[in-house]
Amino acid sequence: MSLGLEKLATESSSHYDNLEKMSIRELLEGINNEDKTVPYAVEKCIPQIEALVSQIVPRMKAGGRLFYIGAGTSGRLGVVDASECPPTFGVPFGMVVGIMAGGDRAIRKAVENAEDDIEQAWIDLQEYEINTNDCLVGIAASGRTPYVVGGLRTARQHGILTGCVVCNAGSAVAAEAEFPVEPVVGPEFVTGSTRMKSGTAQKLVLNMISTSVMIQLGRVKGNKMVDMQLTNLKLVERGVRMVMNELNISHEEASELLHTYGSVRNAVDNYRN
Repeated sequence: MSLGLEKLATESSSHYDNLEKMSIRELLEGINNEDKTVPYAVEKCIPQIEALVSQIVPRMKAGGRLFYIGAGTSGRLGVVDASECPPTFGVPFGMVVGIMAGGDRAIRKAVENAEDDIEQAWIDLQEYEINTNDCLVGIAASGRTPYVVGGLRTARQHGILTGCVVCNAGSAVAAEAEFPVEPVVGPEFVTGSTRMKSGTAQKLVLNMISTSVMIQLGRVKGNKMVDMQLTNLKLVERGVRMVMNELNISHEEASELLHTYGSVRNAVDNYRN
């Protein structure tokens, strides 16, 4: 039985052939040439991203959460974006949640047939007691992953805001999402290898979503991560410099303030008070 993959832009034949006969330089230049097209595909989607973010922000300001669901590379990208929000923006763990088909063990090793279960995503989401205050974004390069289709469909039936990031136009996943984002990047350098251009496009879009949401939630001041978690020496030193520059004080005084109050924002606010 044909799966109809030939109709998908993500499955169409590469612009390059006989890859095994190319030199290393030719391979790298070919990959880079394809990668250059990705930001332009994302640029075309800015109105779609804006529409989705505009719906997410008020829900999160009211205490809602942002969930990502996906499988394979798409799921891993969601997990990465979610896991980076607490250290970058100082938000609680659980405010942005990445869930992937097959569970956490699938982050490192593929779980057979996990993405083909159309019911499992909703089951996974129930562990977090997802509700109408929350937002759900499905991530699927192909736009046809059953795990994502089913999760979005059931969430929408329960009145939960739904969006998606897919790399084919007019997909089944997009049909289940109220606010689809569709960066169509075309053929991969290695035919069908959506960890490449499609994965890059998804990473860019997820960065745009989470970063713009966090800025709207007040988690950035000026252009600085004033709520970042000070989890290593590099970040502590960055924080000290931020306090120094903001208050025009010495390194020693800034370091003492940061140590006392635990974050750049608290250090600056308490100094001024």
